[in-house]
Amino acid sequence: MSELWASMGPAIWPAFWITIKLTFFSAIGALIWGVILAGMKVSPVPVMRGFATVYVNVVRNTPLTLIVLFCSIGLYQNLGLTLAPENSHFIENNNFRLAVLAFILYTATFVCETLRAGFNTVPLGQAEAARSLGLSFTQVFGLIVLPQALRTVIAPLGSVLIALTKNTTIASVIGVAEASLLMKTELETYSDQILVIFAIIAIGFMIITLTEGAIFGWAAKRWAVRR
Repeated sequence: MSELWASMGPAIWPAFWITIKLTFFSAIGALIWGVILAGMKVSPVPVMRGFATVYVNVVRNTPLTLIVLFCSIGLYQNLGLTLAPENSHFIENNNFRLAVLAFILYTATFVCETLRAGFNTVPLGQAEAARSLGLSFTQVFGLIVLPQALRTVIAPLGSVLIALTKNTTIASVIGVAEASLLMKTELETYSDQILVIFAIIAIGFMIITLTEGAIFGWAAKRWAVRR
């Protein structure tokens, strides 16, 4: 046990810090891209609606592992897409950013569908009144519909974020040194301590996800739409 802790202890925080950074940057990107997709799905332009519908249906039903591998093998190794400057940490940084890109592409589809549910809670009369005043679709969407929809789906968005946090474990398939990769490494060395290693990693994820749940639960009550 002491040998395991001497090996694993110093690496726990750096590994979970990578997990937190993956979650943070992916969540911001997924929220932005998800809002754009949601806007396209309710757009009056048929081409935009069609693109968003096909994109959401295809990506949401594609295993996340395949999307991560596509970003690494397809975009980087085959097409030469690089997201990090050439330096001594290029591979590490590039793999991290490719993983973030994959999580954004995937998680945005769930953000989009969550927002669409929120749009249904906004009274139709408000949008019609805004259009009668001469506001464009973009203005109605950005000023009237989206702010109210976001406030009504704070709790569901929290569930999407928690799922994203757990999905970051898949980044280990392209060598991103997050928590699950640490677990796999330690299991190879200390195979007789499987339950202890699992417990340590599980507790780490529980701390992160329970904190996220508490924050979004508070925010949902704090900014709930009063009707």
